[in-house]
Amino acid sequence: MSSDFEVYEQDFGTLTADITNKVGRIPKLSGDDKKSMVANVEKQMEEARELLEQMDLEVREIPLQSRGLFSTRMKSYKQELAKLDKDFKRSRIAYSDEVNLRNELLGDDGNTTENQLIKLREERACLLDNTERLERSTRRLEAGYQLTVETEQIGQEILENLHHDKEKIQRARERLRETDTNLGKSSRILTGMLRRIIQNRILMFILGAIILLTIVLAIYFAVRGH
Repeated sequence: MSSDFEVYEQDFGTLTADITNKVGRIPKLSGDDKKSMVANVEKQMEEARELLEQMDLEVREIPLQSRGLFSTRMKSYKQELAKLDKDFKRSRIAYSDEVNLRNELLGDDGNTTENQLIKLREERACLLDNTERLERSTRRLEAGYQLTVETEQIGQEILENLHHDKEKIQRARERLRETDTNLGKSSRILTGMLRRIIQNRILMFILGAIILLTIVLAIYFAVRGH
């Protein structure tokens, strides 16, 4: 299940990065190009919301003891999407034609003073600066996300190596146990052989003593008979 969450997570990261890039490009467009870009971003924003819903469903299936980390990540993603949606709306308003800008922000009939227009232009410049900062932050987030993915891959490789090493150690232990068993059998065999050698030597000494005693007695009786 967590693998599905990670897939949704990667898709969400890629999608939000693309949305951020397009939001930054909206003020540089006009006419049909601008309308097309806005419509495309609106569609991608809806896709991002659907991804968050899928991720939320996945988190609900995670056991409670492991859900904390994923819930924190979900909260961060929701905040990120909410901020992105806000920036998108501000970008659409801030970089509209001046007449539409006056109507949307001031709600008047178009009779706006020169000071108000100057103020609106300053707000547009401020929003453009915020968009650029957002792009830089997004790039840093992408770099951090890539670093996280690489770190997870390295960690996975380390775990796999540790698993292989554990299997090797277990096999080595089994071989050591087998060797120890074989050494025990060999030791018992050698002990039995040594015992039999000692018994054979004792028997040889006894037989030798009997033979020697027989020879001595034979000589004794032979001498005594003469």
